[in-house]
Amino acid sequence: MAVISESVKAMNGYKLHVVKTEKYKTNTLVWKMKAPLEKDTVTLRSLLPHVLQSSSSSYPATGKLRSYLDELYGATLFVDLAKKGEYHIITISVEIANEKFLSDPTPLLKKAFQFLSEILTKPNVQGGAFDQDTVEKEKRTLKQRIQSVYDDKMRYSNFRLVQEMCKDEPYALHVHGEKEDVDKITAESLYEYYQQAMAQDELDLYVIGDVDEADAESYAGELLSLEERKPQTAPASGGRTGESVNEVKEEQDVKQGKLNIGYRTNVVYGDPEYYALQVFNGIFGGFSHSKLFLNVREKASLAYYVASRLESHKGLMMVMSGIDNSNYDQAVNIIKEQLEAMKNGDFTEQEMEQTKAVIKNQLLETVDTARGIVEVLYHNVVSGKEITLQTWMDEMDRVTKEEIAETAKKVSLDTVYFLTGKEAGK
Repeated sequence: MAVISESVKAMNGYKLHVVKTEKYKTNTLVWKMKAPLEKDTVTLRSLLPHVLQSSSSSYPATGKLRSYLDELYGATLFVDLAKKGEYHIITISVEIANEKFLSDPTPLLKKAFQFLSEILTKPNVQGGAFDQDTVEKEKRTLKQRIQSVYDDKMRYSNFRLVQEMCKDEPYALHVHGEKEDVDKITAESLYEYYQQAMAQDELDLYVIGDVDEADAESYAGELLSLEERKPQTAPASGGRTGESVNEVKEEQDVKQGKLNIGYRTNVVYGDPEYYALQVFNGIFGGFSHSKLFLNVREKASLAYYVASRLESHKGLMMVMSGIDNSNYDQAVNIIKEQLEAMKNGDFTEQEMEQTKAVIKNQLLETVDTARGIVEVLYHNVVSGKEITLQTWMDEMDRVTKEEIAETAKKVSLDTVYFLTGKEAGK
């Protein structure tokens, strides 16, 4: 059983997490910045990591920065954005060869720390503003990134479901921000926001690889020191309760209808029922042996695809499916029937065991990569809980049929969103 051993140390302004493992020939540094999702900052925040990774004070052009990474035995730099509950997370990762496997004595781990520190603390700034050309180039790319959601109808319908379901909640905001706000951003306003984020965000640095813990701590202390802060917390927003189901139909020129259904699970990561919720979701719609797949797609032949997924920090479950426009009522009814079956305990021990095995395999596959390890461990930072991977798997193993049915009873239908073709009418 893969057990991750994580040591956590408080540094100046951030927490250092070291996971020592001999699994990889590379070492990975992953920098996480967490702040509440807010309309005023979501677009600035989406642009920021892309500008930071384009150039820096010592490498003022993207080509120079990339050439330097090539010199470091093809080191890689990667940025990403995510929503977890009501938080907006920036991730900046540096992956570099472990010098133990090279004849060259260059201290690559230290170089990785130096490089990450350069990207984070010495951006390409003059006169209180980021480099104008870099900001304009990244603004164009950000607009394309936001537009791509509208062009991909599967992603679009999922986004629209969340928009409708979480109308007055921060979670309704798109992870890449608002297209109409991109043009308002200037090189000055972005630099101002960068300073705010570096001063106020909750910061975590993960170091994954065959590293000496003392070395990692020493490099971190020497090369990356920030102001102490009291991280901002997002206000809890429970969302709609006890209201009638919100039904939204939208017409566009699409050949295949997109039926997306949102539920409130009333359970989040760290809650005692969370493990039962995971198994419930797996049996209900998470995998190819699940009730939705077998009943909606295989038996009734109503869907081209159908699956459910959890948003663990927000307490949501989303069902996504592609159906013919004429099959709307029938598909909605069969999906509702499957949830009732789960609430009534209408599933077998075999389905439970199969689901537990698949979830366990999924978790073990996730922690096969350095970035996957970080994603699993970072749940604890977001939730403020301390749950080890071993505990996660042990607790899931113990989940009983009764617990799954009881957890299913907490799940309530919130919003049905249907993107339908124009010829179908209302």
